Amino acid sequence: MSLVGDWTRVQGALPKGWSRAELRLTTTDGQTGSRAAAMLAPAQPFRPEPHVLRFAAARDGSATGPDAVMRLLRRLDEARIHGHLELADTSAPVALEEAPEPGISLVASWQAAMAGLPPDWSDLYAELRLDSSDYLEPGAVLLAPINPRRDGTRLALRFRAARRAGYGASAGMVERCLERCDGMGMQGSLEVLRVLSDTRLVGTQGPTWLVSGKNV
Repeated sequence: MSLVGDWTRVQGALPKGWSRAELRLTTTDGQTGSRAAAMLAPAQPFRPEPHVLRFAAARDGSATGPDAVMRLLRRLDEARIHGHLELADTSAPVALEEAPEPGISLVASWQAAMAGLPPDWSDLYAELRLDSSDYLEPGAVLLAPINPRRDGTRLALRFRAARRAGYGASAGMVERCLERCDGMGMQGSLEVLRVLSDTRLVGTQGPTWLVSGKNV
């Protein structure tokens, strides 16, 4: 059976209302395990043995979401990485009346920020604050197209965006990257720190801001 098929079977056996499932992937050998670990990097697997990978799937945002796990395993199947996926452990079901209200998605936060900008905005500097340090490394990878930079030791990634041209990613690219973060179950908040309107590029690729003595 394919790894996607294994995951479908595992999900079907989980109790109703499950929140987190610990998974064990056993590959044919250590070399295959190394390839699988590289492709499963967004799920942050660890290897108790050379041919064994452990990682988690969660519906509460504490680990990679079920749909994202499905996409990662599909990549392994397409790469002809063979193995067996099984359930190692699962958390107790969460009663519906005790389930926390879902927070606003990162994409929704970005759209709300865009709605609050003047129609002629041209350049902005924004910050994505993450709710967990577990999101830092995968977040930096998923947001790579918008060139995020960590703000000191804080759980925050800063980036620039431009509406027409110049320094910074387009608003559409930012939204697509945040969709990938939402797909991984990441949670946090987004704020536009600085914004300029109707800038004109003359002898430069765009404006810069001086923040804590550094140009950004």
